[in-house]
Amino acid sequence: MNRLRLNLQFFAEEKTEKATPKKRQDTRKKGQVAKSTDVNTAIILLLVFLFLWLFGGLLGETLFNLLKHTFQTYLLMEMTEANIAALFWELVMESAIVLLPIMMIALIAGVAASYIQVGVLFAPEAIKMKLSNFDPIKGAKRIFSIRALVELLKSLLKISLAGVVVFIIIWMNLENVMILSQKSVGDGFAFIAQLTAILGISVAILLLILSIPDYLYQKYDHEKQIKMSKKDVKDEHKNMEGDPRIKSKRKQKQMEMAMQRMMQEVPKADVVITNPTHFAVALRYDEEKADAPFVVAKGVDFMAQKIKGVAAEHKVVTVENRPLARALYHQAEIGDQVPEELFKAVAEVLAYVYRLKDKQIN
Repeated sequence: MNRLRLNLQFFAEEKTEKATPKKRQDTRKKGQVAKSTDVNTAIILLLVFLFLWLFGGLLGETLFNLLKHTFQTYLLMEMTEANIAALFWELVMESAIVLLPIMMIALIAGVAASYIQVGVLFAPEAIKMKLSNFDPIKGAKRIFSIRALVELLKSLLKISLAGVVVFIIIWMNLENVMILSQKSVGDGFAFIAQLTAILGISVAILLLILSIPDYLYQKYDHEKQIKMSKKDVKDEHKNMEGDPRIKSKRKQKQMEMAMQRMMQEVPKADVVITNPTHFAVALRYDEEKADAPFVVAKGVDFMAQKIKGVAAEHKVVTVENRPLARALYHQAEIGDQVPEELFKAVAEVLAYVYRLKDKQIN
C-alpha cells in the first residue's frame, strides 16, 4: 500500500504537463525566456560589418586625416599643460566620430535581436544578486552538465566552420595578399579593410545560419525547464480560484461577454419598451421558439440608454410604456417568456408595432 502511494505521488510530481499561461508569465518576469545569444552575436556582427563595407571608406578617410594631422601638427606643438589637454580632447572627439557610428549600429542590432526573440521584457529580478549563484556545488553541476557539453560542442562546431570559411576566402585572395608588400600604404590598407569586411560578413552569415537551430534548441529546452507536474497545475488552479482579484476579473469578463451577447440580440427584437429614461426591455415574438413573446435584453439607466441606441441604429420600434417597462424588468429575466399577467399589455404593444410596420410597407 505504501509503495503504491509512493508511486502515485511520484507520477503526480513528475513534470509532464505544459506550462500554464500564469507559469509562463511568472518565469518571464524572472527573465527566464527562450533566447539564443548566438542570434544576437550573428546579427550584431552582420550589421556592423555591413556598415563597415558600405561606409568604411569614409571612416578610413577620417582616420587617415587624423593620423596625417597628428604627424604634421601635433608633433610640432610645444609640450605644455594647455596643449596636452587640447590635444587629448581633440583626439577623443575625432575618435568618437569614427567609433560612435559603429557602437550605435552594434547597440541597435543587439536591441533588435533581443526584441525579435523575446519582445519587450523588463525583468529586474534577473539581475538581483543571489547567494545561490556563488554556490560551488551548483557551479560544478552547471559546468559538468549536459547543457554545458552541448554548449562546448556548439562552440567547437562554430570555430571549425568559421575557420573553414576564413581559410577559403583567404585562399581565394591569396595572390593579392602575397603582393601586399608591393602596394602603397593606401592601397594596401584599402585591400586589407575590404578583405576584413568580407571575412566578417561571411562569418556573420554563417553564425546566423547556425543560430537558427540553436534558437530552436533553446526554445525546446526552455519549454522542458518550465514544464509542470499535475500537482503543480492543481495547486496553481486552487490559488487562482482563491485570489479575489482573479475572481473579480473573471466576473467582470463574464459580465462583459453577457452584455455583448445581449446587445447582439437587440437588433432581432420586435419592440423595445421603455420607461422612457430609466428602464428598457427588448421583446421578440417567434412562434417556432415559444408560445409567448420573450425577453432578449433588458437594462436600467446607462444600459437602458445603450439598448435604445442599438434599437434606433437598427430601426427597431421603441414604445414608451412606463408601468409595463418596470413590470417586465422586475418580473422577467433575459430568455424568459413574458409573465401571464402581462400578456394583454404586451399583445396590445405588439399589435401596435405590427400595424406600424404594415403601414411602412404599404
